[in-house]
Amino acid sequence: MVDLIRSSAWFVRVLEAVRAESLADAWVGAGVLRDLVWGERYGSGFSPARVRDVDVAFFDPHDLSRGNDDQVTEQLRARLPGVPWEAKNQAAVHIWYPGKFGGGAVEPLTSIQDAVDTWPETATAVVVRLDLDDAVEICAPLGIGDLLNGVWRRNPRRVTIARSLARLERHQPRTRWPGVTVIPPA
Repeated sequence: MVDLIRSSAWFVRVLEAVRAESLADAWVGAGVLRDLVWGERYGSGFSPARVRDVDVAFFDPHDLSRGNDDQVTEQLRARLPGVPWEAKNQAAVHIWYPGKFGGGAVEPLTSIQDAVDTWPETATAVVVRLDLDDAVEICAPLGIGDLLNGVWRRNPRRVTIARSLARLERHQPRTRWPGVTVIPPA
């Protein structure tokens, strides 16, 4: 995975931009990392032009406002224009999650690792960042096996079967990455 990340100058620039902002425990991952890995390993290659958003997960328990997400997103846009940034403070998820996705209240998350552990698919529950020595750090509480092996599987910790089916329909993994195995949500 590190070799794939380093082989994409665009992805490395994204990681450098996030590091340069010195955000509170900030990482890049979810769909953009899946798109890179699966595009190169199971599809027709990775194209930054096809990236829908670059998820930046950060953890700032001192400012849970929506404005914090917006400010961080704007900082990243100013630093590296043309990238579809989407920064979300994982310390604030419990505030907006029920209103956006339904269901009851959710417990506040305690860390980036706790947050990533709730993400919709096991293959997208992975984030990376560059440390100060340019080493790629990986946070993958569910492992990187499904990401590297091209397995689309629901993470049952927070995602309902209905929401998982809707995501499967929207993302069309079998079409986008013909070599990917889809395990239907159950």
